[in-house]
Order: sequence, then C-alpha cells, then structure tokens
Amino acid sequence: MNPATMTTTTDAALFPADWEVPSFELPHWLGRDRRHCVIIPVINEGERIQRLLGRMQALNIAAGADILIVDGGSTDGSLAPEVLQRFQVRGLIVKTGPGKLSAQLRCAYAFALHQGYEGLVTIDGNDKDDPEAIPRFISALEQGVDFVQGSRFVPGGIAEHTPLVRWLAIRVLHAPLLSAASGGSWTDTTQGFRAYSRRFLLDPRVQPFRNLFAGYELLAYLSFRGPQLGFHCTELPTARRYPADGKIPTKISALRGNFNVLGCLFRACAGLYNPPVDNAPRG
Repeated sequence: MNPATMTTTTDAALFPADWEVPSFELPHWLGRDRRHCVIIPVINEGERIQRLLGRMQALNIAAGADILIVDGGSTDGSLAPEVLQRFQVRGLIVKTGPGKLSAQLRCAYAFALHQGYEGLVTIDGNDKDDPEAIPRFISALEQGVDFVQGSRFVPGGIAEHTPLVRWLAIRVLHAPLLSAASGGSWTDTTQGFRAYSRRFLLDPRVQPFRNLFAGYELLAYLSFRGPQLGFHCTELPTARRYPADGKIPTKISALRGNFNVLGCLFRACAGLYNPPVDNAPRG
C-alpha cells in the first residue's frame, strides 16, 4: 500500500498502556525522515494554513524537520492531498476522538514519539507566527534545551496589533502567575509556538497523555511542569502578528473560551494537573 494514501484508524493499542490518546486517522503518512518534526494543529484554517505552509516552504523548513499537521475535524477542504504534496507535508493526523486543542496535541505528540522523533516543535496553523524561528528552536533542542517557548516580548521579539485585552492578560496575569508558581521565567505563555524534547515529554513525572487534557489545559500545564521539575527551559524571540483589521484568527470564544483558559491557568498553578508521582525537582 502506498503510505501517502493509506487510511488507518489508530487507537490506544498502538501506545503504552498508561497513555490516554484519542482515536485518530492517518490519511497521509510518508514515514519519518528527520530527527525533529514540526506539528501544526488546525481546524478549518482555510487560506491561513496554506499561507503558513507556503512560508515554511520558502524557508526550506522541510530540509531540517518533518512537517506534520494534526486536524481537529476540518471541513473546508484546505488539506486536500494536492496541498499536502505541494507543501512537503510529511503526515496528516485527523483526530476522530473527543476533545479540542489538547486532545489534538495528544494525538500528534503520541504519534511523533511513537515514530521516534527526538524533538517536537508546535506552531499554530492560523498564520500568526513567523516560522523563520523554527530552525532556532531545533538548534536549541539539539543543544540540550528541553522546552523552548516562543516569545514576542523578549528582546528581538515582535508583537504587532496584539489586542489590548490579550496583552494585559498575558503580561499582567498569565505569564507572571505561571512564572511565580513554577519557579520559571516566562513572558509569553499563552501562545502555542514552542518546542519540547523527547525526554521531557516521556518523563514519568510529566505524563501529558491523560484524558484530563482535552481543551486548553496542556499548554498551561507543560509551562508549569517544565520549570517546576528543573528541566532546561528557555524563551526565544518570535514574531506574532495579528491582522491590522482587528479580526482575530482564534478558536477561543470571547467569554466562555477565555474563562476556560483562565481556569486552566489557575488549576495548573495549583498543581492540580500534576500526576501522582514524585514531584521532587531534578538535581
């Protein structure tokens, strides 16, 4: 069977018994070619995902990392086979089980680790982040960093047209709380442009493959857990640009969605997502 056209329904039987991974299909998979991968979560991103893939192609990202897309159930036709081929997408994972962003990421992270990738970079599929930073993320992983967080607020970072409410939420609440609670030093904790080492995600004290990570919990939890356990965490400058017309490309609703994000923040900072294992820091 041609691996580029196979369709496989995958369930938890593929992974270790203690991993909770939503079921997913694999309509496009060319096999692992690089040591690292770039994971792009999407759902009905339309032209935005194709613009992002075009920018990544212009930067020759595929020469240094496999490109994997994890789809939460798109119906807009933006991920047609010819699009995947044109933009050198190595794999398409389609979540069929329940859950939102964290469930998508669990599918992709579990699959990537199962395939043997040494490091994972995640970038949102809505074309707000500049992919030119991806090689620097991979370089940091290769130098022993376990968690790279992209930040528009560190020297060299760029924040364009960031909505004032979001700026305040990140700079006054989200990043300071996570920093204080975890012992880390974060400035930009809500965005998904980040990278993780294999050893971080597989550490038994982290355990990201749990069903309680279904919505927006996983990003806040990993930002808390990494510094708390003494992993090598750092921020690298990135550019995040919102449209000048004020239309925000996001799947987070203004009221309920943002309320859920704050709830995830408080629970993460309280250690409520930590697994029941030894919580002692490294070293």
